[in-house]
Amino acid sequence: MVEVSLSSRESPQENAPQDKSPEDKAPEDRAIEVLEGLLRAMNLPARVSPSAVPQGLGMSPRTVALDIQGQNLALLIGRQGETLASFQYLVNLMVSRHVKGRVPIIVDVEGYKRHRYEALRALALRFADQVRKTGRPVTLEPMPPFERRVVHLTLSAYPDIVTESVGTGMSRKVVIRYREEDEALQPD
Repeated sequence: MVEVSLSSRESPQENAPQDKSPEDKAPEDRAIEVLEGLLRAMNLPARVSPSAVPQGLGMSPRTVALDIQGQNLALLIGRQGETLASFQYLVNLMVSRHVKGRVPIIVDVEGYKRHRYEALRALALRFADQVRKTGRPVTLEPMPPFERRVVHLTLSAYPDIVTESVGTGMSRKVVIRYREEDEALQPD
Protein backbone atom coordinates (compact mmCIF):
# COMPACT_ATOMS: atom_id res chain seq x y z
CA MET A 1 0.00 0.00 0.00
CA VAL A 2 1.25 3.49 -0.83
CA GLU A 3 0.65 6.26 1.68
CA VAL A 4 0.60 9.89 0.68
CA SER A 5 0.70 12.72 3.17
CA LEU A 6 -0.05 16.32 2.36
CA SER A 7 1.22 19.25 4.30
CA SER A 8 -1.38 21.70 5.51
CA ARG A 9 -0.51 24.09 2.65
CA GLU A 10 -0.82 21.54 -0.18
CA SER A 11 -4.14 20.65 -1.72
CA PRO A 12 -4.78 17.41 -3.63
CA GLN A 13 -5.47 19.42 -6.78
CA GLU A 14 -1.99 20.98 -6.72
CA ASN A 15 -0.29 17.56 -6.61
CA ALA A 16 -2.70 15.79 -8.97
CA PRO A 17 -1.32 14.92 -12.38
CA GLN A 18 -2.67 17.11 -15.14
CA ASP A 19 -4.19 14.05 -16.80
CA LYS A 20 -7.73 13.75 -18.10
CA SER A 21 -10.39 12.83 -15.59
CA PRO A 22 -11.60 9.21 -15.87
CA GLU A 23 -14.82 10.43 -17.51
CA ASP A 24 -12.87 12.32 -20.20
CA LYS A 25 -10.71 9.37 -21.24
CA ALA A 26 -11.57 7.34 -24.31
CA PRO A 27 -13.28 4.07 -23.35
CA GLU A 28 -10.39 2.04 -24.78
CA ASP A 29 -7.83 3.99 -22.71
CA ARG A 30 -9.93 3.61 -19.58
CA ALA A 31 -10.37 -0.13 -20.21
CA ILE A 32 -6.62 -0.61 -20.67
CA GLU A 33 -5.96 1.34 -17.48
CA VAL A 34 -8.45 -0.75 -15.48
CA LEU A 35 -7.16 -4.03 -16.91
CA GLU A 36 -3.53 -3.15 -16.24
CA GLY A 37 -4.44 -2.16 -12.68
CA LEU A 38 -6.18 -5.49 -12.07
CA LEU A 39 -3.24 -7.42 -13.48
CA ARG A 40 -0.82 -5.48 -11.24
CA ALA A 41 -3.04 -6.17 -8.22
CA MET A 42 -2.95 -9.88 -9.12
CA ASN A 43 0.84 -9.67 -9.47
CA LEU A 44 0.64 -10.93 -13.06
CA PRO A 45 3.24 -9.40 -15.36
CA ALA A 46 1.43 -8.96 -18.67
CA ARG A 47 0.87 -6.50 -21.49
CA VAL A 48 -2.54 -5.24 -22.59
CA SER A 49 -3.06 -4.15 -26.17
CA PRO A 50 -6.05 -3.33 -28.38
CA SER A 51 -7.13 -6.08 -30.76
CA ALA A 52 -9.65 -6.49 -33.56
CA VAL A 53 -13.30 -6.89 -32.62
CA PRO A 54 -14.57 -10.31 -33.82
CA GLN A 55 -16.71 -9.93 -36.94
CA GLY A 56 -20.07 -11.60 -37.41
CA LEU A 57 -21.17 -11.50 -33.77
CA GLY A 58 -23.44 -8.48 -33.99
CA MET A 59 -21.16 -6.38 -31.77
CA SER A 60 -21.83 -2.73 -31.10
CA PRO A 61 -19.69 -0.29 -33.11
CA ARG A 62 -18.47 1.03 -29.72
CA THR A 63 -17.11 -2.38 -28.69
CA VAL A 64 -13.55 -2.34 -27.38
CA ALA A 65 -11.47 -5.51 -27.72
CA LEU A 66 -8.30 -6.00 -25.67
CA ASP A 67 -5.80 -8.84 -25.59
CA ILE A 68 -3.58 -9.72 -22.64
CA GLN A 69 -0.15 -11.15 -23.48
CA GLY A 70 2.29 -12.66 -21.06
CA GLN A 71 3.49 -15.91 -19.57
CA ASN A 72 1.55 -18.34 -17.40
CA LEU A 73 -1.79 -16.66 -17.97
CA ALA A 74 -3.83 -19.88 -18.14
CA LEU A 75 -5.30 -19.11 -14.73
CA LEU A 76 -6.99 -16.06 -16.29
CA ILE A 77 -8.74 -18.32 -18.81
CA GLY A 78 -9.96 -21.04 -16.47
CA ARG A 79 -12.05 -24.06 -17.37
CA GLN A 80 -13.86 -23.46 -20.68
CA GLY A 81 -13.01 -19.76 -20.38
CA GLU A 82 -15.19 -19.30 -17.28
CA THR A 83 -12.60 -17.29 -15.37
CA LEU A 84 -11.98 -15.11 -18.41
CA ALA A 85 -15.72 -14.47 -18.76
CA SER A 86 -15.90 -13.38 -15.11
CA PHE A 87 -12.79 -11.23 -15.50
CA GLN A 88 -14.32 -9.58 -18.58
CA TYR A 89 -17.55 -8.93 -16.65
CA LEU A 90 -15.57 -7.28 -13.86
CA VAL A 91 -13.67 -5.06 -16.30
CA ASN A 92 -16.97 -4.07 -17.98
CA LEU A 93 -18.46 -3.10 -14.61
CA MET A 94 -15.42 -1.07 -13.60
CA VAL A 95 -15.15 0.78 -16.91
CA SER A 96 -18.88 1.47 -17.16
CA ARG A 97 -18.67 3.55 -13.99
CA HIS A 98 -16.22 5.93 -15.67
CA VAL A 99 -17.46 6.33 -19.24
CA LYS A 100 -20.61 7.81 -20.70
CA GLY A 101 -22.98 5.30 -22.25
CA ARG A 102 -22.55 1.56 -22.55
CA VAL A 103 -19.28 0.41 -24.08
CA PRO A 104 -18.96 -3.37 -24.39
CA ILE A 105 -15.45 -4.60 -23.67
CA ILE A 106 -14.09 -7.92 -24.85
CA VAL A 107 -11.09 -9.22 -22.91
CA ASP A 108 -9.00 -11.97 -24.48
CA VAL A 109 -5.91 -13.76 -23.20
CA GLU A 110 -3.22 -14.67 -25.74
CA GLY A 111 -5.88 -14.91 -28.47
CA TYR A 112 -7.80 -17.68 -26.63
CA LYS A 113 -11.23 -16.28 -27.54
CA ARG A 114 -10.22 -15.62 -31.14
CA HIS A 115 -8.98 -19.22 -31.57
CA ARG A 116 -12.06 -20.58 -29.76
CA TYR A 117 -14.32 -18.46 -31.98
CA GLU A 118 -12.70 -19.88 -35.12
CA ALA A 119 -12.89 -23.45 -33.78
CA LEU A 120 -16.58 -23.02 -32.88
CA ARG A 121 -17.40 -21.65 -36.32
CA ALA A 122 -15.70 -24.66 -37.93
CA LEU A 123 -17.49 -27.03 -35.54
CA ALA A 124 -20.88 -25.44 -36.29
CA LEU A 125 -20.35 -25.70 -40.04
CA ARG A 126 -19.16 -29.31 -39.79
CA PHE A 127 -22.21 -30.34 -37.75
CA ALA A 128 -24.56 -28.43 -40.08
CA ASP A 129 -23.16 -30.52 -42.94
CA GLN A 130 -23.69 -33.65 -40.88
CA VAL A 131 -27.33 -32.66 -40.26
CA ARG A 132 -27.80 -32.13 -44.00
CA LYS A 133 -26.31 -35.55 -44.82
CA THR A 134 -28.10 -37.60 -42.16
CA GLY A 135 -31.26 -35.57 -41.60
CA ARG A 136 -30.80 -36.09 -37.85
CA PRO A 137 -30.40 -33.29 -35.31
CA VAL A 138 -27.07 -32.90 -33.51
CA THR A 139 -26.81 -31.80 -29.88
CA LEU A 140 -23.53 -30.15 -28.93
CA GLU A 141 -21.85 -30.34 -25.53
CA PRO A 142 -22.84 -27.74 -22.89
CA MET A 143 -21.35 -24.33 -23.65
CA PRO A 144 -21.16 -20.91 -22.02
CA PRO A 145 -23.42 -18.21 -23.52
CA PHE A 146 -20.73 -16.56 -25.69
CA GLU A 147 -19.91 -19.89 -27.34
CA ARG A 148 -23.57 -20.75 -27.98
CA ARG A 149 -23.99 -17.31 -29.54
CA VAL A 150 -21.12 -18.01 -31.95
CA VAL A 151 -22.81 -21.24 -33.10
CA HIS A 152 -26.23 -19.57 -33.48
CA LEU A 153 -24.85 -16.62 -35.45
CA THR A 154 -22.61 -18.79 -37.63
CA LEU A 155 -25.52 -20.93 -38.76
CA SER A 156 -28.10 -18.13 -38.97
CA ALA A 157 -27.06 -17.55 -42.60
CA TYR A 158 -28.22 -21.06 -43.59
CA PRO A 159 -31.96 -21.08 -44.33
CA ASP A 160 -32.23 -24.88 -44.16
CA ILE A 161 -30.65 -25.13 -40.67
CA VAL A 162 -32.13 -24.16 -37.29
CA THR A 163 -30.29 -23.84 -33.99
CA GLU A 164 -31.79 -23.63 -30.54
CA SER A 165 -30.44 -23.66 -27.02
CA VAL A 166 -31.88 -26.27 -24.66
CA GLY A 167 -31.32 -27.00 -20.99
CA THR A 168 -30.68 -24.70 -18.07
CA GLY A 169 -27.71 -23.00 -16.44
CA MET A 170 -24.32 -24.51 -17.13
CA SER A 171 -26.01 -27.44 -18.91
CA ARG A 172 -27.35 -25.36 -21.83
CA LYS A 173 -26.54 -26.93 -25.18
CA VAL A 174 -27.09 -26.04 -28.80
CA VAL A 175 -29.21 -28.33 -30.97
CA ILE A 176 -28.59 -28.07 -34.72
CA ARG A 177 -31.38 -29.43 -36.92
CA TYR A 178 -33.05 -29.20 -40.30
CA ARG A 179 -35.69 -26.52 -40.67
CA GLU A 180 -39.11 -28.13 -41.09
CA GLU A 181 -40.86 -27.28 -44.37
CA ASP A 182 -43.77 -25.66 -42.57
CA GLU A 183 -41.50 -23.78 -40.16
CA ALA A 184 -41.48 -20.08 -40.98
CA LEU A 185 -38.20 -18.24 -41.29
CA GLN A 186 -37.60 -15.96 -38.31
CA PRO A 187 -37.16 -12.32 -39.36
CA ASP A 188 -33.80 -10.80 -38.43
